[in-house]
Amino acid sequence: MLDFTEYSKIFISLFAIVDPVGIIPIIIAFTAGLSAQKRERVGRIASFSVLVILLVALVSGELILEFFGISIHSFRTAGGILILLMAINMLMVDKSKLANEDLADNDATSSVAIVPLSTPLLAGPGAISTVIVDAHKASSAGHYAVMALILVLLSLTVWLTFLAAPWVSQRLGKIGSNVVSRLMGLLLAAIAVEFIAGGLRGLFPVLG
Repeated sequence: MLDFTEYSKIFISLFAIVDPVGIIPIIIAFTAGLSAQKRERVGRIASFSVLVILLVALVSGELILEFFGISIHSFRTAGGILILLMAINMLMVDKSKLANEDLADNDATSSVAIVPLSTPLLAGPGAISTVIVDAHKASSAGHYAVMALILVLLSLTVWLTFLAAPWVSQRLGKIGSNVVSRLMGLLLAAIAVEFIAGGLRGLFPVLG
């Protein structure tokens, strides 16, 4: 096992990569127009999904990618394309109408909680690859148990972020939320380009 300092660094690095605080405006944009009950449901599903995705990455992430012959760079590129499509949707569509029309049932609500909020925005290629790398720093059962505890704490911070999002949204108001939605759409597009560019550089080193 590693010492406490090393595990603290792992938690801090994963927190910085997942960045649940920085994604609050995006949460607001994707849940605009939803009732408090549906927002809470989205938060629960998203935080649980982040935990499950990262736990799977911890236990067998590398084996799964190798089994399907997928590199982390391909995963990053695919995630970037998905985020870009979501960003275009945010820029072109009224999110409050989209929420009322497309998220009217529980299945649609669960869908947006998992994609794109849980993955690739929160538990994306960066977080998954970091978990896979950190998992190989030791091989004892205790190490994996502590890593699992770190992921539980991380998912808890994600859930708390979703709880805080409605409060922030109320302070912004409808006009403020619409402005944030458009700005986040533009920001997401830039993030998507970075994902795609990073993935392509990994796949084709000559581009670097």
